[in-house]
Amino acid sequence: MILSDRDLKAAIRSGRLKFSPELLPAQIGPASIDLRLSTDFKVFKTSYVALLDPKEGFPGDIMLDARRVPATKPFILHPGDFVLASTMERITVPDDMVVRVEGKSTLARMGILVHTAGFVDPGFSGNITLEISNQSNVAIALYPGMYICQVAAHRLSSPAEVPYNRRKRSAYRTANAKGTVVASPKNLFPK
Repeated sequence: MILSDRDLKAAIRSGRLKFSPELLPAQIGPASIDLRLSTDFKVFKTSYVALLDPKEGFPGDIMLDARRVPATKPFILHPGDFVLASTMERITVPDDMVVRVEGKSTLARMGILVHTAGFVDPGFSGNITLEISNQSNVAIALYPGMYICQVAAHRLSSPAEVPYNRRKRSAYRTANAKGTVVASPKNLFPK
C-alpha cells in the first residue's frame, strides 16, 4: 500500500520515516515526496577506463571525477551524457517500509531521465544516489536545490527480517582497502 500525504506526514512526525534536512511543506504531495538535487556530481573518466565489466565489479572512485558546483550555479548535462548525483535530503527508511524513487515528469519531458535502481530497501539510511542521463539533443542545466525526483513510501506486510543496514552483502556498504565503496561481483552474480 502506498502511503498518502496524511500517512507520510504521520510517519515523519513520529520519526519512523526520517529526512534531513527537514522537508519543506511544499515537498509533500498527495502520495509522494519531492526530493532536491545536491551540489555533488560524479562523471566517468572515459579516458581512464575503456570498459565496465560487471564481473569485475564497479571500480568506484578510481574512474569517477567528483565535481561540486556552487549552490547558485548549474551543472550542464550535454546530450547523451550520464552523471551520478545524489539527493540533498538524507533518508532513513524503517524496517517495515520501502521507498520507490521516480524521476519528475517535467524533467522527463525535457529528456532528463532520473533513475536509481528505483527501490530503497527497509533499513536504508543515506542520501539517494541518482543516475541521470540527458536523452535530448540539447544541453540541459541541472541546478542544486531543484526538485529532481519523487519518492513514494510503501508499507510492508511485516518488518523485514534482515533490513539493508544489517545485510552482509549490501553492495554499497562494502569498502575496499582504500576506503572506496565498491560493488562486489559476488553481489551482482548469484551462485
